[in-house]
Amino acid sequence: MKAWVFQEPGQARWQEVPDPRIKDAGDAVVRVDAVTICGTDLHILKGDVPDVRPGTVLGHEAVGEVVETGTAVTTVRPGDRVLISCICGCGRCRFCREGAYGQCVGGGGWVLGHLIDGTQAEYVRVPFADVSLHPLPASVSSQDAVLLTDIFPTAYEVGVLNGHVRPGDVVAVVGGGPIGLAAIITARLYSPDRIIAIDLAEARLDAAKRLGAEAVANAAEQPERLVHDLTDGLGADVVIEAVGVADSFELCTRIVRPGGHLANVGVHGAPATLHLEDLWSRNVTITTGLVDTYSTPVLLRMMAAGRLPAASSLVTHAFELHDMAEAYDVFGRAADTAALKVVLGGPQHTAVALTG
Repeated sequence: MKAWVFQEPGQARWQEVPDPRIKDAGDAVVRVDAVTICGTDLHILKGDVPDVRPGTVLGHEAVGEVVETGTAVTTVRPGDRVLISCICGCGRCRFCREGAYGQCVGGGGWVLGHLIDGTQAEYVRVPFADVSLHPLPASVSSQDAVLLTDIFPTAYEVGVLNGHVRPGDVVAVVGGGPIGLAAIITARLYSPDRIIAIDLAEARLDAAKRLGAEAVANAAEQPERLVHDLTDGLGADVVIEAVGVADSFELCTRIVRPGGHLANVGVHGAPATLHLEDLWSRNVTITTGLVDTYSTPVLLRMMAAGRLPAASSLVTHAFELHDMAEAYDVFGRAADTAALKVVLGGPQHTAVALTG
């Protein structure tokens, strides 16, 4: 089969690799029907995630069909259409029993495209299939379902729930990429007073307005002033950091109100300064987190019921699976291409812009 293989920082290649095989009784092999690229994959290519070894197939977000299962797998079988969770869980360790699958110490956690071969391939081996795979209802398309593999549970769990968004809150989302936009969508489930989106790209700010942000600010044009004006000088009740760079994190600490919550979602590849000399007396709660995906079943039911927007609201470009290099180029140059989320495979077969 062919797969997108990490070579070294700055280089990856679509190349022939051995077909995946069942290694453990809890494994499943899935034929990939739709896959997408995550901002974390870009961090890996930059060299920000040194755990990823040369020769690793990248990717942790996909939907496909089960083609083979190990002898211990009981919840899925060959022929089932499934969502592949970005997080695997052994289901037995202390963390898995608490639903904290991202911290699994039994061989799971974020392993796909990180510590083992991932989903940007024609086939993928998924460990702990009973926990890591979610059967899909016929009413949910592959394009829609692939958004539930990572960005929606990440934004919802690490941003909205960790940030304790409540009715009437002012929520500021710093970063208008896929995670930030998913945070806007899921924050709206809690009836905030208003959502403020901050980003450098006008195309992303336009998308944020379309998806529910009542106010937007360009990050280069004193966004602190807008937040100050819209909150009577107090600051936002909840600030969600969805970029992963020092400047955006430090901006978040300046616009959160005393007693507010700062939920860091972004993947940081370099240190950020924590100004405790300013923060210690302001009763600010700062949370970090790797997604656990405990919310995936709930989000899947919501999507099946039409309570979450379709992929067309976030997917801007579609490609065939073998166009991985072009898809990475488009996604990696989002400031030039206005790319939000790209999807490869599925029912679409041409590399064309779908929206925006």
